[in-house]
Amino acid sequence: MPRFAAGVVRFQNEVFPEKRALFEKLSHGQSPEALFITCSDSRIETAMITQTEPGELFIVRNAGNIVPPHVVNAGGITASIEFAAAALNVPHIVICGHTGCGAMEGALKPELLKTLPHVREWLAHAQGALDYVDQNSEGLSEDERMALLLEENVRLQLEHLKTHPSVAARIKKGDVQLHGWVYDIKTGGVEAWDEDQQKFLPVDERYAAEMAALAAGDCRGK
Repeated sequence: MPRFAAGVVRFQNEVFPEKRALFEKLSHGQSPEALFITCSDSRIETAMITQTEPGELFIVRNAGNIVPPHVVNAGGITASIEFAAAALNVPHIVICGHTGCGAMEGALKPELLKTLPHVREWLAHAQGALDYVDQNSEGLSEDERMALLLEENVRLQLEHLKTHPSVAARIKKGDVQLHGWVYDIKTGGVEAWDEDQQKFLPVDERYAAEMAALAAGDCRGK
């Protein structure tokens, strides 16, 4: 804890003064570009991965980057999604899984969860992805099964996301885009789901057109 406290002091004395104008602006409200739903894993640093500043991402984290299907009895995940979609009007929602995910390992090997009943219950929201892997993994190695599960879990949670009324309304209106990502901790790579090609692609390939348009806009603005 002393190291964390020292970090706060360093932030106050060195980092904050350099970004004083940004924090002054943020003190009056937020307008994030994306709701970013990812795992609670300590190795996932959202701002570092996306190279974003404070105020750009509205972040929801939980074991396994799960989005429970919408039900009447709201939980924290549901409330956060509703706030981001209906109050903040985020134009993008990202669900980001990652390699080495302990939650997904537990889903594949439920014997590891004997002493974690709440985790086991929570991971029932990934059952559809598990079923897909069981039915489509003949001949695959354990590593390949896990890679498939990581992707299918992201796809499943995207489907769950669509059951939330605040998101469904925005989709019907056509002013929100859903994104599925898988982050590789070892390589730093990110693969993104491409709906047209029905597969995950490297992020620079998946968003090539958008990034080119952004770069052209930056050039025109200089």
